[in-house]
Amino acid sequence: MTRRVAVSAQILVVVLLSTVVTASVSARTHATAAQQIRAVLDRQVEAWNRGDLEGFMEGYWRSPQLTFYSGGVETSGWDQTIQRYQQRYRSAGNEMGILEFLDLKIELLGPQAAFVRGKYRLKASGKESSGLFTLTFKKFASGWKIIHDHTST
Repeated sequence: MTRRVAVSAQILVVVLLSTVVTASVSARTHATAAQQIRAVLDRQVEAWNRGDLEGFMEGYWRSPQLTFYSGGVETSGWDQTIQRYQQRYRSAGNEMGILEFLDLKIELLGPQAAFVRGKYRLKASGKESSGLFTLTFKKFASGWKIIHDHTST
């Protein structure tokens, strides 16, 4: 074997090993991000089910740039979103009920962004509603937050 072939083989081995290591780190990063995002959603469900709307809203980006689409209506801003929830679930004759998220699919779009699809089911006073949602998450210094929510029944 010539020296040139031996050097080329060594370079190829180094490149292949670095690719395997990069893929392994990427898979671990994705798994960690997915676990962190799932934890945000689990905390939201727990807060909702104990009647803690403010705790539920901790999963959302506290910004005027937050967007929430539901029922053909666009709501912009964290303050407006919590007001919408308060009117719909805390006003006279309404209750929050019991919430669950089902069939979650978390897709990392990069190190700072993720896309989540799922279903929700809400049971309250003998009535049940359900639907689909898509969420866009962004990673901030404080952790993963929902920056866009599109929910349909």
